[in-house]
Amino acid sequence: MKNRINYFKVAPEALEKIMEMEKYVKKTPIDRKLRELIKIRVSQINGCSYCIQMHTKEAKKLKVSGEQIDQLSKWKETNIYSENEKAALQLAENITLISEKGVDEELYNQVRKYYDEKEYINLVMIINQINMWNRLSISAGNKANMELND
Repeated sequence: MKNRINYFKVAPEALEKIMEMEKYVKKTPIDRKLRELIKIRVSQINGCSYCIQMHTKEAKKLKVSGEQIDQLSKWKETNIYSENEKAALQLAENITLISEKGVDEELYNQVRKYYDEKEYINLVMIINQINMWNRLSISAGNKANMELND
């Protein structure tokens, strides 16, 4: 299926701003592997197959273990993620489902055990950025079309 809209072509000014934020989140000191795990998990929740494939491919390039990628949708039920990764993944889920889950004091304090104020805001920006990409991609009809083994 062909994409509905080439949003880069139709709204270049808007995409320029989005790409500025993308540059910001790529420069944060948050671990690159964790950033990709967050992007995959948020994309799983949102059902964005295009983004799942793109970020899985990127995670593999960064040497994220296949086990961590494969178990990501069940991260709470496994011990292959560190406590700081689990805190970040929980934050990602709660922000992605903010109307259902919110971010209460308990979660905030849990995340802050591992991340300072700036890192916390950087995590929030990474999570919001992938949520924005998911929503843009899904509404424009982007479909996954690449091999994960590339």
